[in-house]
Amino acid sequence: MLSRGYVCFGAGISNGKENMKNQKLIGFGRFFFAFVLFGISGQVPMTKAQGPAPESAPPLFPGGALVSYSSTFLTRGPMNGSGGIPATARPTFSHDGDFNFTWGFRPNFDVTVILPVVTNRFDAGAPGGVVAGGTGLGDTFLLVKYRFYRFDSERGTTQASVTIGPKIPTGRTNLTDGGGRLLPATLQPGSGSTDLFVAANWTYTGLFNFRRLVADEDFHALVRSTGTQATRLGDDLESRFWLSYRPYESKNVAREWFIGPELTWLHSGDDRISGITHSGSGGDALLAGVTTFVGVRPGLHIWLGMDWDVAHSTGASFMPVRRHISFGVTQQFRLHL
Repeated sequence: MLSRGYVCFGAGISNGKENMKNQKLIGFGRFFFAFVLFGISGQVPMTKAQGPAPESAPPLFPGGALVSYSSTFLTRGPMNGSGGIPATARPTFSHDGDFNFTWGFRPNFDVTVILPVVTNRFDAGAPGGVVAGGTGLGDTFLLVKYRFYRFDSERGTTQASVTIGPKIPTGRTNLTDGGGRLLPATLQPGSGSTDLFVAANWTYTGLFNFRRLVADEDFHALVRSTGTQATRLGDDLESRFWLSYRPYESKNVAREWFIGPELTWLHSGDDRISGITHSGSGGDALLAGVTTFVGVRPGLHIWLGMDWDVAHSTGASFMPVRRHISFGVTQQFRLHL
């Protein structure tokens, strides 16, 4: 049974029983958090936008659920070449339309399903050069989040969580160019591979004792396997820090406004095709921008984020992200099973 209504993200003051329970988990949580960071720091995700909630660490309350849609637009500079399509080429323009369903199925746990529809376009950027692309279903994410740490004080709330799950190869892998030739795996909406997504999130409200100032860190990785066209795309790593301020908050927290700067570091590993590593196809990029998140009425939120490239590495065939724009809408409700 579904009922509409406002479902708070787990950011309020917890009761004493929950605090006692969380204190017992702190030791284990710190160890597990360190283990996850250590495990993924040696690996190297796809570029993710602002999520359906302004704070990334808290889960939904038990019985809370949400559906959201987000659009993410990425542009990259042209690749150096003769006007053809290199095997490691990335889209010069891409759009991801992500459909997200999240359910808080028990205290401190969320389950999330993300289904993307992907549009990729490649422009060689040379007179008479190739222009190719298309749209198709992307790979599906099945994720579980666990909040292992929460501490409430007069200053605010500190929370930390981890997320893990597979990326399932449901995406299209048969896009072709105008001549009917199969496009490289790097330009396909799907990867054809089953990959592992892992994330660690931390939210700190009341920064510098300003109750409405929030620091939020989202650190995640996508560890890839070999997929379509015998291609193993480079592992990806992303760290996104958002410092937000709430200029407005209604008394019942049904309406609120977050806005603030964000800084994102992206790392892409080198691609491996038919057992051969293409050195220089991966690299690093640093983006800076601003994100705003608005609660327009109980349970309904919208957001808009924009980032621009401020620094990047110069690999032989690396195509860094130049602009990143995302917007979306979230509707929360209660899910009674």
